[in-house]
Amino acid sequence: MKRFLFLLPLLLLAAAAHAQFGIKAGLNAAVLDGENLGSTSTRYKTYYHAGLLYEAKVLGPVTIQPELLYSLQGSSFRTAIGNYDAKLHYLNLPVLAKVTVGPVFVEAGPQLGFMVSRQDDNVVGGNSSYTFKRTDFTLAAGGGLKLGNLLLGARFNAGLNDINDTRNLSGPNDPRFKNRVIQGYVAYQFDND
Repeated sequence: MKRFLFLLPLLLLAAAAHAQFGIKAGLNAAVLDGENLGSTSTRYKTYYHAGLLYEAKVLGPVTIQPELLYSLQGSSFRTAIGNYDAKLHYLNLPVLAKVTVGPVFVEAGPQLGFMVSRQDDNVVGGNSSYTFKRTDFTLAAGGGLKLGNLLLGARFNAGLNDINDTRNLSGPNDPRFKNRVIQGYVAYQFDND
């Protein structure tokens, strides 16, 4: 146990020597995809995301890349009683396994999202009729190109849990919404010299 506690800081220092911090920003094409929607339909909306990344070398071409992102997501709703746009402001924490061969990389992993606020725009014909859970569990997968310190990438985030927090007495027929987000991004990694 003592050896492990002695070696742990050395391993962390070695990993930090092969790590890069970076910043990233990009566009989101977001929708709340669902089941049991009845007369409600959802449409993609264009939003954005921005944040920080940290890439740590694991073994050969494999790295782990945790990120901290502010992401604007949501959907355009068309209902029988009115139309509106739901803007869901998330703080997302993806942890991705990444494999880079030459300039090409692929990445995949889980993401935990915390909704920090919500805004309804363009409300026509009444109030918005849905409330949403604050936590979102997502699987993310994507790829791109690494050109020097610049990363160009695309990613698909598929929500795993129902984020609808509006319940009806009928129960089994409640609408179920899941986040679906297509992201295109540019990132810059700082040299670790």
